[in-house]
Amino acid sequence: MNPDTTVSAIIPARNEEGLIARAVKSLAAQPEIAEIIVVDDQSTDATAPILSGLAARIHRLRILETGQLPPGWVGKNYALSLGAAHASGHWLLFTDADTVHLPNSTARALADAATFNAALVSYSPVQETHFWWERALIPFIFCRLASLFSYDEVNNPASPVAAANGQFLLIRRDAYNAIGGHRAVASEIIEDVALARLAKAAGYRLHFASREGIVRARMYRSFSAMWQGWTKNLYLLVGATPGRLVRELATVFPWMSLLFFALGFWRPAVAVLGVLLLAGHHTAYAAALRRNRFPLSGIQYYVVGVFLYAAALWGSAWRYRRGTVIWKGRQYPVSASGGSP
Repeated sequence: MNPDTTVSAIIPARNEEGLIARAVKSLAAQPEIAEIIVVDDQSTDATAPILSGLAARIHRLRILETGQLPPGWVGKNYALSLGAAHASGHWLLFTDADTVHLPNSTARALADAATFNAALVSYSPVQETHFWWERALIPFIFCRLASLFSYDEVNNPASPVAAANGQFLLIRRDAYNAIGGHRAVASEIIEDVALARLAKAAGYRLHFASREGIVRARMYRSFSAMWQGWTKNLYLLVGATPGRLVRELATVFPWMSLLFFALGFWRPAVAVLGVLLLAGHHTAYAAALRRNRFPLSGIQYYVVGVFLYAAALWGSAWRYRRGTVIWKGRQYPVSASGGSP
């Protein structure tokens, strides 16, 4: 194995008993991965015994424990920093417990790094959605993020736009160390985007894509977890200012359709305009679903999706105004402007 292409995969795990085994096994099937480091972040479920059982069969698996979370750190960031400090690979692959890495995905990522001369390679995973609430909200959000963080802009060295997805974030170790690693983003709620911004600002090239056949993920297994996760992130992702919030809501919500429907109580002919406008929104959403590799059947969830998205975005802004967000049983302070203090 070429030492310049050895990869250390690092997974933070906090109460991931239902997911961790499939993530580890999928990484173990990648010959380029020299070691798999799972950092158990004070799990209280069966994560630890599951990992012990896996380690007995997968000799590349190493298990670390975080211990007490230091002040000023987000739990995931501390776990990833700890894993990176113990890693030996020339490349660091940060990923999540909810992922499944598809055959040859690591080799393809390394090939993209060489092709595009990128120090950081990241992909937006194929999202598994099983229930109506996942099918309504998750594709809608990813379609919006694709419009807010254009892959072309992210990959253009002349553009300041930077982004990455922490479900698959491969970074060269020297670049990671040069930008300060996760210690430099210790308090950031969205650490993957923060790392990408640091890397790009330091002159490192990014390659961000939605490539098929790399990784798939099911982010949330309950509505409450999904709601907590997106209200933690959405306000930051749209820009974290009241102006950006209003602009996003004005852009995505079908205000005119609703207005015409309301006026239709007095003038039925006006309601027809509402129907036509809503049909136009459905058509535009169908095009966005196709561009972002989601099934076109998701168009049936457009109305529910836009209402859930608007509610989650408003809820996220409200949380930031209150000054705290909650994730995996921990409460983190945030400022009203969107950043961590």
